[in-house]
Amino acid sequence: MTDMIKQFAELHQPGEPIILYNIWDAGSAQVAVRAGAKAIATGSLSVAGAQGFEDGEKLPFEFALTNAKHIVAAVDVPVSIDLETGYGADAATVGVNAQQMKDAGVAGLNLEDQDLSAGGLREVSEQAQRIKAAAATGLFINARTDLFIQTPLADHDDALAQKALECCQAYADAGAGSLFIPFAMDEKLISNICEKASLPVNIMMMPDGPSMSRLAELGVSRISFGPGPWKAAMAAFEAEALRIFADQA
Repeated sequence: MTDMIKQFAELHQPGEPIILYNIWDAGSAQVAVRAGAKAIATGSLSVAGAQGFEDGEKLPFEFALTNAKHIVAAVDVPVSIDLETGYGADAATVGVNAQQMKDAGVAGLNLEDQDLSAGGLREVSEQAQRIKAAAATGLFINARTDLFIQTPLADHDDALAQKALECCQAYADAGAGSLFIPFAMDEKLISNICEKASLPVNIMMMPDGPSMSRLAELGVSRISFGPGPWKAAMAAFEAEALRIFADQA
């Protein structure tokens, strides 16, 4: 297990990013590996949606854990699980849940700074404690800040990038392995964050954002696709189902 965590950490290289085409179950994980994936990562919306749940920890933790076990057993590459906010009201519970994921064979976790009950984002100091509890297990923690998600695109500026860098330092001090900034699309801001961040930077592919090759040039260390792959798979399934049933009629 330690070897998988180390292997996963070493895949985060600025300019040569690890590509994570996010999956949702053991079968989709195997498809990604056959296509050439060096590591596997889930997306919480995809995992929840595949079981008929909404995102936002509506999927029971027990199912998320069982799903993780199935994925780990199905592939021979590192597996990272999107654990949303950690399924815990406090840092101690997040740590317990993270340990269960590690015991399941997982190499890494995503932990986000949304406050699902109160709305908005958690205070950086509070989130750092939650990250510290998860990182204490030895897992590779991808610390996600939703600053760019919760800020209108027109206000994505240097000041917001500076806030992200302040989060980065606090989360690095807490033991995080990388910083995830979904919805960051401005090349200048991404480059600035990658240059100054104390952690490898994870950027999500966006329809209007930079290409994978451009993100690599900007210094990104990890590129993920979020719910995109699951949505594309479901759209293809629906289109074919509509065709089948239209033919039947």
